[in-house]
Amino acid sequence: MSDGQRRVARAVRLLVWGLWLRCPRCGARSLFRTWFTMHEYCSVCQLRFEREQGYFLGAMYINYGVTVGLALSGSFTLEWWTAVSLAQQLLLWIGFGSLFPVLFFRHSRGLWLAFDHIFDPVEDQGSGDRDDKGW
Repeated sequence: MSDGQRRVARAVRLLVWGLWLRCPRCGARSLFRTWFTMHEYCSVCQLRFEREQGYFLGAMYINYGVTVGLALSGSFTLEWWTAVSLAQQLLLWIGFGSLFPVLFFRHSRGLWLAFDHIFDPVEDQGSGDRDDKGW
């Protein structure tokens, strides 16, 4: 396996772990304590999940992009294949646009952690290295 293939395989593995709400470093299922509350650290490898204030802004972009992409493609598909009225479509897509981001919240954070770990992995952070900045 070449170096490029290993990098692609690692990136795919991390993105799958992100969708499955696993730690991007070790793969443990330890991201969320409750539906909306994340653990501060991974219980297995001690990776700090939120590195700084506003760290998960990228997760909001992911959530927004996936929501808009699904709503637009769904709207075009319904328009093309069915005779759904504009009022019915508006009702459907306003409901979808309100509910889906809440349901996808956890997965967008997992994906953001995976993206960040693909491009900026924190490999040398140990359990004894916790300081005010989390590095």
